[in-house]
Formats: sequence, C-alpha cells, structure tokens
Amino acid sequence: MHDSIYLGHSLTERVGEFIRLRRDIHAQPELAFEEHQTSALVASKLKAWGYEVETGLGRTGVVGTLRRGRGQRSLGLRADMDALPIAEASGLPWASQRAGLMHACGHDGHTATLLAAARLIAEDVSFDGVLHLIFQPAEEGAGGAVQMMADGLFERFPCDAVFALHNMPGIESGRFVFRSGPTMASSDNVTITLKGMGGHGAFPHQTRDTLVAASSLVMALQTVVSRNVDPLKTAVVTVGALHSGQANNVIPDDAQLELSIRTLDDDVRKLVRRRIHDLVQLQAQSYGVEASIDWREGYAVLVNSPAETALAVAVATDLLGPERVDANGPMFTASEDFAFMLQKVPGCYLFVGNGGPGTPGACAVHNPGYDFNDDIIAPGAAFWCRLVQTYFQSGAVIG
Repeated sequence: MHDSIYLGHSLTERVGEFIRLRRDIHAQPELAFEEHQTSALVASKLKAWGYEVETGLGRTGVVGTLRRGRGQRSLGLRADMDALPIAEASGLPWASQRAGLMHACGHDGHTATLLAAARLIAEDVSFDGVLHLIFQPAEEGAGGAVQMMADGLFERFPCDAVFALHNMPGIESGRFVFRSGPTMASSDNVTITLKGMGGHGAFPHQTRDTLVAASSLVMALQTVVSRNVDPLKTAVVTVGALHSGQANNVIPDDAQLELSIRTLDDDVRKLVRRRIHDLVQLQAQSYGVEASIDWREGYAVLVNSPAETALAVAVATDLLGPERVDANGPMFTASEDFAFMLQKVPGCYLFVGNGGPGTPGACAVHNPGYDFNDDIIAPGAAFWCRLVQTYFQSGAVIG
C-alpha cells in the first residue's frame, strides 16, 4: 500500500479491533433475516460513533447516517451480513459455534471492513454531504436488497451513488478489481417435473418412462448454450439435481430436475428461457410424458455504471498504485442482489483479492474450509475512507 498511514493514523495499529470483531461475528453466524445479533452489534457500534441509526429495514437491516456540512450530495456504502447453511470445517479457533451454519462467503469480513471505515470516517474524515452506511441482510438467495428497498431504503435514505465490495479468493490479497458494465450474472432457478406412467422394470413397453425422458433432457439442455447462445456471450445451464425412482426394478411415475440458469445479458436471459421451454415440451412429447416448468426469476444482471466505476478505480489507484488495481477485470457468473440496488441508483460493485493460488485465502467461497482474510480489512477500510473523501470533494463524479 502506498500509504499505510491513513489520515494520520496507522491502520495496521487500529485494525486489530476489527479483526477481533470479524472473528466474533464469524463464530456466531446467522442466516438470512435472522441476523439479529449481528444487526444489534452493528447498530450499537454506529450509535457509539455518532451515526444516526435506523434498524428493521428488510427485517434485520441497519442504516447508519452521518451528516456533515450543508452539502446535499449523498453517498451509500453497503455491506452484507448473512451466513450460509454449511457446516464449517476450517478448524480455526474462531470457527462457527453454531452447528450447520458458517460465514462461508466473507460477509463477516465485509461487515467488519465497513465498520472499520465507519469509525475512521466518523473520527478523521472531513466531507460536506450525507453518508449512508447500509448493512444488508439476506444476500444469499433471499433478496435482502429487494426487501430493504421495499421498506423504502432509497426514499428514506436517498443516495446519488452506491458502492459495495466483495472479497475474491484466487486473487492476490488486497488487489482491487473493477469492471464497468455487466459484471455479475443473473440467476434463475427452474424446476422441471415430468409425469409418465410407471410400472415393472421387466415390462418397460407397458410404461411411459420419465427417467429415460429426464436423462435425455439433461443432455438436450446442454445444447442451449453450445448451439443457441452466441459464442461471444455467456450463459450457464446447470442441472444440479435429478430425482426419480427408488428401486432398480421399478420404472417411476415421475421425475424432477432442478436447474440453475446464469446469464450476463437480458436478451440472452430471454433466449435461454425460451429455448428451455421449447426443449422441455418437445422432449417430453417425444417420450410420451407430460412436462411442467416452475421458473423462478432470481437476481438480475449486475451492471456497474461507467462514471462511478471510473471514480472507484481512480480512488483505488491513488491509494494503492496502479500495480495493485485491475481497472478492467473479468465478468463473473456468480450472482449478487446488489444488482437491484444498481437498477435504482448508479454505482459500482468491486472485488478485493482474498488470497492468490496456494495461500489460505484462495479457498473458494461456499466451501466448508473457507475463511475471510483479515489482512484485507485495512485496505478495504482505507478504500472506503478515501472514496468518501474523494466523492464529496469532487463535486461531480469522475467520468
């Protein structure tokens, strides 16, 4: 880091408090909309540092507001708080104390990083405007961002721009990665149910075999990406589960497939949906079975706005130097409900390396052995502080 001393204080000396806090949150994980202990901790800290605090948005969300000067510009910074239903296998002293639950995606670290920034900003950062710190519940599939917005997030706490970050295993610790435009994929969940006529395995001609139809459908679905989607665009069709039958000599009456669909373009998303509907119905007809589709739209494509991304890149480059910043990083086929916030307010979702190949921080998220890298709390907090200072000083977002 170019300046390990930030605003007259050594972050390495001050960050220990937030490493301990992060590990305390890690040991007490809470699932979507159950983040009562975490929310109470966040609210308590923000109040102690002089923030106006509102709780209960999106059930367990927290917003801390700091007003300085007479400026009317407003900025939002967001962190997520929820854990996952995964049994931890890290063996760390601060491992989850709640059976079957763990912070397997680093939301404990995101919360601790924004809290570290919150204290530094309250004590050391001068600005003219309104800062909203958004601590969101239920990012892991439950749409906490949507719930907070339904409770009037941006009406009650207007933001001219909004930013969030996520740790990224496999990338060098503390390296910042940005991308303008489509950055993370939409996510749709699909259940396909096939109905046929079961019977004795010795007399298949007397049945309408849903298991054979389902097996053929699994393979046919792979052609949606390989033969319908433009090779220069991205889509993922994953059949993650196939449920049918219980015995080797019984042909089942029904079969059920569970799919995950990812795209990085709304037109591709529509194309994939149309082709899957066509394939399912035609494949089912060819095997003499009936098909129904339950299509559940999930998260939208996450699209970073160019001006806000340029500002964030400039801030990170000034803070860390160009050698530790990727201004045009890759797209990711994972999904994120911050996408819905970006549909309402311009902003940027960025990534911070959790550890390169061969390091403990390289363990993939949603893995029982994962842990957030505490070494990135300091650069993450410094980035938030510098972003706040630069945003309000700039007068207009850098284009």
